[in-house]
Amino acid sequence: MNEHVTIRQPVEWEGKPIRVPAPIAMLAELTHRCPLACPYCSNPLELESVKAELSTAEWIDVFQQASAMGVLHLHLSGGEPASRRDLVELTAAAAAAGLYTNLITSGIGLTEKRIAELSDAGLDHLQLSIQGATPALADKVGGYKGGYDRKIAVAEWTHAAGIPLTVNAVCHKQNMDQIGDMLDLAVRLGARRIEIATVQFHGWADKNRAALMPTREQFLKTNAFVEEARKRLEGIIVIDYVGADHHATYPKACMGGWGRTGINITPSGKVLPCHAAETIPSLVFDNVRDRRLAEIWYEGQAFNAYRGDSWMPELCRSCDRKHIDFGGCRCQAMAMAGDAAATDPVCVRSPLRTLLMEQAEADSRAEPPPFVYRGR
Repeated sequence: MNEHVTIRQPVEWEGKPIRVPAPIAMLAELTHRCPLACPYCSNPLELESVKAELSTAEWIDVFQQASAMGVLHLHLSGGEPASRRDLVELTAAAAAAGLYTNLITSGIGLTEKRIAELSDAGLDHLQLSIQGATPALADKVGGYKGGYDRKIAVAEWTHAAGIPLTVNAVCHKQNMDQIGDMLDLAVRLGARRIEIATVQFHGWADKNRAALMPTREQFLKTNAFVEEARKRLEGIIVIDYVGADHHATYPKACMGGWGRTGINITPSGKVLPCHAAETIPSLVFDNVRDRRLAEIWYEGQAFNAYRGDSWMPELCRSCDRKHIDFGGCRCQAMAMAGDAAATDPVCVRSPLRTLLMEQAEADSRAEPPPFVYRGR
């Protein structure tokens, strides 16, 4: 039975109170430790320390609370979740709580034996990142020599263990012309799904904008390629695509809408409405060490800040697209406008749209400078 919490702050949509549904998915950032040094890392500039991480027992309690309130999907992430020695134990506990478990990993830190143990523990799915279609480019982007070869081995072990595989191809200016090759690689590896995800410029990725921002030509070419490939490979592999925000006409429904479907938990137990929410200084983030997860979801100040439509400027509140994008990305609005409640600058109707496009054009046309690697 779902945990019941009385909402102290009524949420309204078009002037009428609405019932806040339970979250469908939870992203558990088990640790910020990671052997890679990816220049597109969207984790915060200041990572959380090992000493601050939730214990095994604390994470298991969180998983049980999540299941009780209606969460279905659990994404085990990081950093690199394989850096946690208790990963198998955590996976088993999540499966026992009735959660569908998805391990989001670079593959570094996984062995054939450990993957077999994860399979026995009930792991439902593994999502493996690749940084390029060739060893040279993949290892350059990840900042880890031999990383490409390990990823190929992990994919093979995963397939052999019978665990469904998704390949996560993070794309940007320096590897976008290899999208076709990365898709072919995913098919050869037996992946059931590929996520072609353009870099989001939050956290460390913002330090590398000029090295990562794709050109508009790359954006349009990739759009066309994905449309063609979906038809050609229907029934063979599912292609999910997250295009480049800065070249789009309208914003996407970030996180499926603020506080609507997903919940994020940091290594130290802070509960966030989205991955980059800590960039908004006005928000107050509760911690699972201090408050029940259901209370945080339904009553937390951060979660109620941008639910419904009463927070929206008139430009957004009167727009028919609010039913599609729910106002877009609050963190992007904060970064560009200095106001998280402003119209998402990606939107063609935003007064900041021209500035966003000018910055994107300048970054994308710049000769790529050397990567600034995380932790180096």
